[in-house]
Amino acid sequence: MLEGAKQYHVPLYQRTYSWSKIQLARLWDDVRKLAEDRVDNPKATHFIGSLVLAPSPTIGPVGVAEYLVVDGQQRLTTLTILLCAIRDHRAQHEDPMHRERIDQQYLVNPWKAASQRLKLVPTQADRDAYRACVDSAPEAGGPDAVGTAYRFFATQLATADDPDDPLDIERLESAVITGLALVSVTAQPGDNVHRIFESLNNTGLKLTQADLLRNYLFMRLPSRGEIVYQSLWLSLQERLAPAELELLFWLDLVHRDPKAKQTDIYSTQQIRLEQLRTEAEIEAEVRRFAHLGALLRVVLHPTEEKDPHVRRRLERLGAWGSTTVYPLLLHLLDRREHATATSEQVASAMLYVESFLVRRLLIGRATANINRILSSVVAEMRQDVPVDEAVRAYLSTGRKHYATDAAVRSAVRSIPYYLNGRAQQRSLVLRWLEESYGSKEPVVLDKTTIEHVLPQSPTPEWRQMLAADLKPDENFEETYESLLHTLGNLTLTGYNSELGNKSFPVKRVDLAKSGIRLSREIAACERWGRPEIHARADALAERVLSIWPGPTEQAGNQSEVPWDVMNKALAELPAGSWTTYGDVAALIGSHPVPVGARLANHPTPNAHRVLQVEGTVSPNFRWSDPNRIDDPREVLRAEGVEFDNLGRADHSQRISIEELAQLAGVTPEDLPERASRARPDHGTSYADRFLEQVVALQGPRVATATAVVLEAWATMGGTLSYGTGGETSCFLMARGKDHEAGNIWPAAIYPSGKFEVVFQHLSTRMPFDDLALREELRQRLNQLPGVNIAAAKLALRPGFPLTVLADADAREALVDHLRWFYDQAQLPGSDELLTI
Repeated sequence: MLEGAKQYHVPLYQRTYSWSKIQLARLWDDVRKLAEDRVDNPKATHFIGSLVLAPSPTIGPVGVAEYLVVDGQQRLTTLTILLCAIRDHRAQHEDPMHRERIDQQYLVNPWKAASQRLKLVPTQADRDAYRACVDSAPEAGGPDAVGTAYRFFATQLATADDPDDPLDIERLESAVITGLALVSVTAQPGDNVHRIFESLNNTGLKLTQADLLRNYLFMRLPSRGEIVYQSLWLSLQERLAPAELELLFWLDLVHRDPKAKQTDIYSTQQIRLEQLRTEAEIEAEVRRFAHLGALLRVVLHPTEEKDPHVRRRLERLGAWGSTTVYPLLLHLLDRREHATATSEQVASAMLYVESFLVRRLLIGRATANINRILSSVVAEMRQDVPVDEAVRAYLSTGRKHYATDAAVRSAVRSIPYYLNGRAQQRSLVLRWLEESYGSKEPVVLDKTTIEHVLPQSPTPEWRQMLAADLKPDENFEETYESLLHTLGNLTLTGYNSELGNKSFPVKRVDLAKSGIRLSREIAACERWGRPEIHARADALAERVLSIWPGPTEQAGNQSEVPWDVMNKALAELPAGSWTTYGDVAALIGSHPVPVGARLANHPTPNAHRVLQVEGTVSPNFRWSDPNRIDDPREVLRAEGVEFDNLGRADHSQRISIEELAQLAGVTPEDLPERASRARPDHGTSYADRFLEQVVALQGPRVATATAVVLEAWATMGGTLSYGTGGETSCFLMARGKDHEAGNIWPAAIYPSGKFEVVFQHLSTRMPFDDLALREELRQRLNQLPGVNIAAAKLALRPGFPLTVLADADAREALVDHLRWFYDQAQLPGSDELLTI
């Protein structure tokens, strides 16, 4: 498709480039797997769909063959961006000749006129960002969708590049260029290309994969179908909802192949079932599905489990919220059914899984390869030892990050616990720690939120207390960031507490009255500085080790600094932004000095975007390339960073530690989980709980202002959804899940004090996948007093304090901007939507 003198134009009437990280990650996983498969089978390919082209009206008999891309522009654009990332990686780390080779073969038409130079010409809105990637310009990798894709692939390549394997990136390139297969349909001049597109993208109601599989099974049961349906299938269908039934068929595949995809349930199951010849064999498969369905019912509804220890572990793993552990849970319950494991062994195996998850969260590795690890347990664990020993042994080998006791002790002091993993999981671990005290009068812990003792907005009193702990070569801000989000500084508090950023002597009185042991222990301290936070971290680490057993000795010492997390965060750092050595150090639980040394001596993506805390280039900065002598400040200026006359970068363009955590993927995005309704087992609704928390944490004035904004949002037609974590977040929904274009919300409000603008989410939702609309939203919000969101944060989730809403003029202006957003989000009907 790309070789030779060709040019593919994306028509201007088509939508802009809009692939999100979900689609990018799926493509990358396919490419990576294909590269692995081609080691043993060099002819292996992976089909990625069709491409519909039409001859350009300007096509001539000589020169560059020009085509219009009718369908498939998202895939074609993504693959060329991936080639840009591969080119830049190989040119930097292998040989500069890769740049010219890939450019001239696949990305540009050399020696052609400027208008014919690019092999792919995206829509006008994407053209500058795409050209920056092709030309390796300083502004490449900006906050737009094209830049996001480039940064994503650059990060994945940096992570995948094994120094001991000189051919790994070459194999990935080969997989992209010669392993990805597609069907190219070129319309004739008289063809109706839009009719072709419509037939390829039929939007009618489709059967689910479970429906297709059911139909296939009973098609294979011509004489026994009625009996099998009544005796087996009907009860299975009654036990499990449609989505749960589909989940069952996927889990059954994962049991055999950990890499099985949920998108391929029907096709993969069909290939397997086609090997069966008789109705008896098909009936046996339905019987097996019915048996597994009964087990899945227990996994999804632990209250139906009779053994109290197994039930407790199922409830905890269910609360954790990871479906990738389900294949193992089914296997464990099945082993018990077949008397090859006891309830005691099953509960013990589940405890090791829980411990594995908790310890990974504590060391900042909550998400690293977690799906692949858990989905492979059943296939790869030993079968000749008791099942709990087999699970523990599997989780302890290789780089699975089952943290040792030493690693936990080290990480609890330094890793920013509050920024790692999902909010619900962070809160769960603190609740489980509190439960471990075994209080005779337990507090209702689901009403609690996580409290920073050293507050997120330090007052002069707090600054003075922490300053007493500083060494001569330390500054307040970096030391503060290194302590703020660590486990030692966190506790649980009831949402009706009013701790906020009060001084420690005042907080201490409130904490002493708490029914929560975690809080009362803090009240025993006379002050709250670095020594006290570290001492509490050490005590909590020992409690963790007593509750959650560690790996076998085969795990070895895994307490190394997670430089890969730093590399991923910096690779994702948008052009036009910067961060500090202290922020990077706090993210990975290190110190600014070793971070600086690492950046100076190891090739690291965007190392020049790491500055001193005041926004100046470090006097010790040097490029990892010894031949490079250009001024990093000029490079940053070219990328869009603004400097004052003292050489200090614009503070609004700084990426904070919280935003670095978002970029690195250690803090996943919160999602609206349910609308306002009564909470289970409680009289109050999530809406009431949200407002109660805002009153408690922000005061009546801010709470009233927030309620006014929410009422205005509802009046204009919006709805409200709420999260179910300890801190009840509120989402302003402009469209629901049932809308033809999907749900969309401009912001989430957190009682702890943040009005979060979700640009990251908006970049994947029409019409705000158009960068121009997100930029207009940013500019509108920046008109509010005290709000200054940098353009570099259009791929993140920045925010401003809820206190802004207390100003009547600011509140009225915000409502106007939200009304503008709501109007933009109301899209035309599906017959007018263009989804090419």
